[in-house]
Amino acid sequence: MRVVWRRTPAAGFDHELVWLAVSVAALTGGAVWISLGLSWSQCPFLAMTGWPCMTCGTTRATMAFFQGNFLEAFWWNPLAAVALCGLMVFDLYAVAVLMTRAPRWRLTDWTKTEKNILWFVAALAITINWIYLLSHRAQY
Repeated sequence: MRVVWRRTPAAGFDHELVWLAVSVAALTGGAVWISLGLSWSQCPFLAMTGWPCMTCGTTRATMAFFQGNFLEAFWWNPLAAVALCGLMVFDLYAVAVLMTRAPRWRLTDWTKTEKNILWFVAALAITINWIYLLSHRAQY
């Protein structure tokens, strides 16, 4: 794997712009939803089985995160809280490169081993997070 800095070609896909727009749209949609006083739906897996799914607590973690209660967000769903931190870092990076028209950071030339390690680490993180959620299921 190599880290390279590239300019986005005129006809190229602008990841920073697209994913920044998606995250801002999701944040705006959530803010509008809350301001209208609409309720959140219940997890169907939890309703049917009584056990939390792999993403249970993500909405509550997101609400706590954006209210500045980072420890509470981590308590609701640790993986979601870490992902939100990563999203905030990415959004700041995206704003910076879009405003300055700077070259973009890219990871290229992944080997099969590196891809497999990444998949394994992601699966392990999801599994550990779900074990945490199952061990704290009384909170749901």
